Amino acid sequence: MILISGAGIAGLTLGLTLYQIGVPFRSFERAPRSEALGGGINVQPNAVRELFDLGLQEMLDRVGLRTAEVGFYAKTGREIWREPRGLDAGYRWPQFSIHRGRLQAELHAELLRRAGPDCVVCDAQGVGFEQTEQGVTHKLADGRRIDGALLIACDGIHSAIRRTLFPDEGDPLWSGAVLWRGTTKAAPFLSGASVIIAGHDRQRLVAYPITPPAPETGHAVINWIAERKFDASQGFRREDWTRNAQRSDFAPLFDAWRFDWLDVPALISGAGEVYEYPMVDRDPLPRWTHGRVSLMGDAAHPTYPVGSNGASQAIVDARVLGAEILRHGVGNAALEAYEARLRPATTQVVLTNRGAGPDAILERVEQLSGGDFAHIDDVIPRADLDAHAARYKAVAGMSIEAVNAA
Repeated sequence: MILISGAGIAGLTLGLTLYQIGVPFRSFERAPRSEALGGGINVQPNAVRELFDLGLQEMLDRVGLRTAEVGFYAKTGREIWREPRGLDAGYRWPQFSIHRGRLQAELHAELLRRAGPDCVVCDAQGVGFEQTEQGVTHKLADGRRIDGALLIACDGIHSAIRRTLFPDEGDPLWSGAVLWRGTTKAAPFLSGASVIIAGHDRQRLVAYPITPPAPETGHAVINWIAERKFDASQGFRREDWTRNAQRSDFAPLFDAWRFDWLDVPALISGAGEVYEYPMVDRDPLPRWTHGRVSLMGDAAHPTYPVGSNGASQAIVDARVLGAEILRHGVGNAALEAYEARLRPATTQVVLTNRGAGPDAILERVEQLSGGDFAHIDDVIPRADLDAHAARYKAVAGMSIEAVNAA
């Protein structure tokens, strides 16, 4: 039996994968119940391909929205660059904008339906492990010891398994940026299924709908993230999704951000609850796999939320491990092959995202023009913008050719 520590998106996708290929497993989740926490995310075509292969296309269309395009905009609302996404871009699979918590809840429900109610054990916090050549024992906070063949840590950026393997690593690393996020029911903008990133390196806004518009009101649920960069020496250290924020702490910074196509102050004021958290990551590790134990998702490669590839990579992680188990069997060889396929690429993504990833073009435009221009070609040639986007897709493994051929 394979033991999974954590029942987030990585752990649930791994459970669904192991059930699909006929490998016994059990997942252990520290929360007392599955809760639909978090905000919006984008699931990229490389991950959608994997969820479709698990038979989840109907679910994704029911709870998410197929993303039409992504665009970069100056703080004035002027368009810098945009491109189609998903099927319209030439991928064989769509991209989805979706609420993270709702996706997690649907994955959890589907896993229980397929594999039975006992496959996920809640209120079971993993604190460590012991292993021998014959197997591994997952140690839980309440004293229980669960034996298995392999242990996969899907327990997030504060992973207890990672801390056991690297006890001197310390806290996550703060970039100096603080993010405030919320959801607002409002009229969708631009294409009606657009992801927009506006601003520059020190202050920006990300917004996109995560539902279709309601027929009776024409309003969709718009997910938004407001970001401001501060002095990292302040030592901000609250990396969670449930810290309530005061709008007065950040909303005045966006008072002038009223575009022809989006009223940012109205978007912020129209939200119910607003949450605050620091943008953090960790340094890439020299290895994930230690004998019969390996890391996955944010436990393996936590990265800044840039480029919309955090949850997508967690899904891909789970599927690659499933493929390597089919190839090598349930043992250390599968873990080593899984790591060899993924760790170099995810290391590059973590480091690239520290340089703002695809969003770096925003700061370049700000420096050259202050966000005030008639035509972006007067600031940066379109060919340069296209090349910048293509380079990041290649780093993240999301080029159209690579995804379609996988």
